[in-house]
Amino acid sequence: MKRVTIGQYYPAESAVHRLDARVKLIGALFYITVLFFVGHPAGYGIAAFFIAAMILLSRVPPRLLFKGLRAILFILLFAAALNIFLTPGETELFSYSFVTVTREGLISAARMASRLILLIVGSSILTLTTSPIRLTDAIEYLLKPLKKIKVPAHEIAMMITIAMGSVPMLMDETERIMKAQAARGADFETGGLIKKAKSLIPLLVPLFYSAFRRAEEMAVAMDARCYRGDHNRTKMKEMKLAKRDAAAITVLAAFGALLFATRFW
Repeated sequence: MKRVTIGQYYPAESAVHRLDARVKLIGALFYITVLFFVGHPAGYGIAAFFIAAMILLSRVPPRLLFKGLRAILFILLFAAALNIFLTPGETELFSYSFVTVTREGLISAARMASRLILLIVGSSILTLTTSPIRLTDAIEYLLKPLKKIKVPAHEIAMMITIAMGSVPMLMDETERIMKAQAARGADFETGGLIKKAKSLIPLLVPLFYSAFRRAEEMAVAMDARCYRGDHNRTKMKEMKLAKRDAAAITVLAAFGALLFATRFW
């Protein structure tokens, strides 16, 4: 349950932490977009080198980043198996009955797995190095043009940030409920997949109750602090771009151009 890293914040003094939240958010979106244009193995190598550099600069423990991959290990293996066995190709490597493995299927599975791993790690760097308040301000700033058509940009940004921050809290609450029920004789480990799924049903009622209780407490706390959305709202710290942000944008543009160039190799 503690393997989920997206939505958590790791406080540290690093070059990545000091970057403007808007630059990091735009950079993450740009990174995810260009990653889907990678077609050559060299492109994945460049993306992996870029992520490794970001991990070193952010001073976030690598184990904290990569433990989030364990939570999606089943999805990763399942998607890779579908690509291996269902991707048609000309170079047949193995065939038994109706199962056929081709060279093209293995290449497709390797690309999909690499892309998914790089996406998860890259997204985790964004949330681990950006505080929820800064992330809310960055999302609101990017949605500001939509205010002209009466879109509540601030409220949307606040909801996104609260939802992301609620993921680790719900995971901790789930683990706490499981330990409490296991101490009372509940069994979550033995049996087949169907039995394990049925054993999780008693978790839903206390988990939903806890989630609604936390939501109500948060609403009362926000109301007690006179929160009225974006109406007459000011910020204690205004976001300002610095030279390091311009340097980060330049590096990101060079990274995107290099990745795009690998399509022609």
